[in-house]
Amino acid sequence: MPFNVPLPAGNELAYLAEAIGNRHLSGDGPFTKRCNAWLERETGTRQALLTHSCTAAMEMAAMLFDLAPGDEVIMPSFTFVSTANAAVLRGAVPVFVDIRPDTLNIDERLIEAAITERTRAIFVVHYAGVSAAMDEIMAIADRHGLFVLEDAAQGMAARYDGRPLGSIGHLGAVSFHETKNVIAGEGGALLINDERFVDRAHILREKGTNRTKFLQGRVDKYTWVDVGSSYLPSELNAAFLLAQFEKIDEIQRARHRAWERYHRVLAPLAREGLLAQPTVPQICAHNAHIYYVTMPSVDKRVELLRRTKAAGIGAVFHYVPLHSAPAGLRFARQNGPLPVTEDSSARLVRLPLWAGLADDAIDAVAALVADVARGR
Repeated sequence: MPFNVPLPAGNELAYLAEAIGNRHLSGDGPFTKRCNAWLERETGTRQALLTHSCTAAMEMAAMLFDLAPGDEVIMPSFTFVSTANAAVLRGAVPVFVDIRPDTLNIDERLIEAAITERTRAIFVVHYAGVSAAMDEIMAIADRHGLFVLEDAAQGMAARYDGRPLGSIGHLGAVSFHETKNVIAGEGGALLINDERFVDRAHILREKGTNRTKFLQGRVDKYTWVDVGSSYLPSELNAAFLLAQFEKIDEIQRARHRAWERYHRVLAPLAREGLLAQPTVPQICAHNAHIYYVTMPSVDKRVELLRRTKAAGIGAVFHYVPLHSAPAGLRFARQNGPLPVTEDSSARLVRLPLWAGLADDAIDAVAALVADVARGR
């Protein structure tokens, strides 16, 4: 039983054939434009720009924020390396603060103590499709004149107080990697919620040229005007993604069914204190991206991973905290101790989850978790 199964949901093959028939396989073709329009409609963002990865979208955000050597960016250590790399590539310093024990998101109560005269931005990560405390974080940013990037790589179709993740900060970044809820194989998007970033985002995405203005008839030729890179996805990725967008409601229903079954069958173990289940605050509407359990000890986590591997079940741990990584020690710093980050990372196990995962498979995984939790 693999950890994830990337599956077509509808018109993927037909749209791939159509894209090939259009004889436009490079970026910003008709399928890319349709995906951008879908994202703008569904998230309410001012401008959505499809990229070849969420990593690319975050790198664009760092450039749009004009991060420079010596600037500081506050973020959790419990995240994927792309969150930190986006800052480091501009010469900025990630400043790690601890996470909350309930949602495993950045602890908003620790952010202000980490702000210095060098702080330029806060990078917020929405772990497992459960939102961080965005009202509090945006209020902090407003008080101190900071930018906010939402790393909503895991957040597609999730909401905070009714607002789609990625649409609340100045910028948002989402992922369509094959492990996500809706997929393009590889892919992502930058969500631009602040009007002042729109024109420059097009330039950065088009290798530092004003090609978009040229295509819109706003200039008579295009040329190199800024830094940038090649952040456009292929039309083939966009074609696959559009078919996924069209079936997102069905995909989400299937994922929620699997998530809820895990939550229900494992609840007795949580009540007995034998493991911890995910916490979803009332203000959050999660997207069933990840189902994880936190085992009561490191030894129990090791045993669970050993036995799931022996049984052919794709259960996996998650992030090795970035502050303990070689590059983290070199390029970043932490603001105070990070006990929740270190403890949660050492005990967390993600369980298989995809749209179409059968009930009996979920029950088999849960039974193995129960055996380990009970010492059988």
